[in-house]
Amino acid sequence: MELMCSGELFFCWTMTGKQRIQWRSMCKSLVLGTLLTSCMILVYCLSTPQIHYSLPEVPVPYSCAHRPTQSQHKSTINNSDTAYTCTPKVDIMFMKTHKTASSTFLNILFRFGEKHRVKFAFPDSRNDFFYPSFFQRSQVKDYRPGMCFNIICNHMRFNAPEVSKLLPVDTSYITILRDPAELFESSFHYFGRLVPFTWKIPGDDKLAEFLRDPHKYFDPGSFNSYYLKNLLFFDFGLDNSLDVNDPRVEEGIKFISDRFQLVMLVEHFEESLILLKDALCWEMDDLLFFKLNIRKGSTLSKFTPELRARALEWNAIDWKLYQHFNQTFWKKVDAYGHQRMAEDVAELKKRNKEMTSICIEGGHAVEAGSIQEKDMQPWQPIGEKSIMGYNLKKNIDKAHRNLCRKMLMPEIQYLTELGVNLWITKLWGHVRDIINW
Repeated sequence: MELMCSGELFFCWTMTGKQRIQWRSMCKSLVLGTLLTSCMILVYCLSTPQIHYSLPEVPVPYSCAHRPTQSQHKSTINNSDTAYTCTPKVDIMFMKTHKTASSTFLNILFRFGEKHRVKFAFPDSRNDFFYPSFFQRSQVKDYRPGMCFNIICNHMRFNAPEVSKLLPVDTSYITILRDPAELFESSFHYFGRLVPFTWKIPGDDKLAEFLRDPHKYFDPGSFNSYYLKNLLFFDFGLDNSLDVNDPRVEEGIKFISDRFQLVMLVEHFEESLILLKDALCWEMDDLLFFKLNIRKGSTLSKFTPELRARALEWNAIDWKLYQHFNQTFWKKVDAYGHQRMAEDVAELKKRNKEMTSICIEGGHAVEAGSIQEKDMQPWQPIGEKSIMGYNLKKNIDKAHRNLCRKMLMPEIQYLTELGVNLWITKLWGHVRDIINW
């Protein structure tokens, strides 16, 4: 009898456990669905670009950089033949492309801007300029015609005429590209859940399944579809749906080439920074960095040669764009000097290694769950916590304490510290956290 009761109790407990799991799952889905729908409608309404009225044309000052003394901002540039002194260029348009280590470079820019006390053109209420709509000056926080800004660097869909009316005439235009196959893999992972047509892709390896027959799944009119086809070309304000042989593709590449003085490459990030230092008369200290927004290895898709070829074919415009600027990049390296470049890259890596030993607990990035300070938590994609971050060392010496914290600070937290109101971004962050629950 006791055995039977035990069996019945076990049966009842099992059923209760299953029911409890089912009810919890149903309630969670209902709550998440309601919250997500309500918040998305609210965010959409609030973030829909406003009607842009014609703004008066007021000439932008040559520069509004704060320069207390000229000697304070002089840099000495050495090459194999001569040494000369120059003044750092502080008027910069950084075209922040997606999934291209641009958050790492943004951290460099933020620190440079603080050092030189320049004026940033920041968005208002969110961390981008109403992407994917085209950039408008009116999207800049507290903008008034004739105001002077030195640096603009948040995500936007590039709109050259509007940008040129915001910044001084001698502004340096900088951007960064990444191998399109690797970029596509990263974008598919990070944004895939936000693109509705991916929801119907079967199997565990949705990326591989999609690349086997992209046209079967891709819907150019689908919400957020631009994230998964020629994203670089789209970021520059160009048509990402063109045939790669369309003359407008070459025209677009020429447009970018004429506008941007330096196009950096993720795959050669240190070399890119050295070229930047040379072009803008920066110092080696300005280039120090830690890699931010890196993914843990278990979430990386391994491309076979066949899948890589398919990814490049699917993103053929971006591949053509990348090949063009890969050639121009190495021409700049040739002009700089390969031996000189190798020495400077070695010096930068040495300095970064020294900063790692000073700043980072354990000397490496850790998974989100192991990050001790909330202020050091990076932004995560919906549905998982795949982006890694860092722990600051305890008892960092006073000389390095502030620099270490700034170098490790994620983008959202740094923007907040610089005074940007990110209430829409933070609202979406709370929704995302609930979904990741």
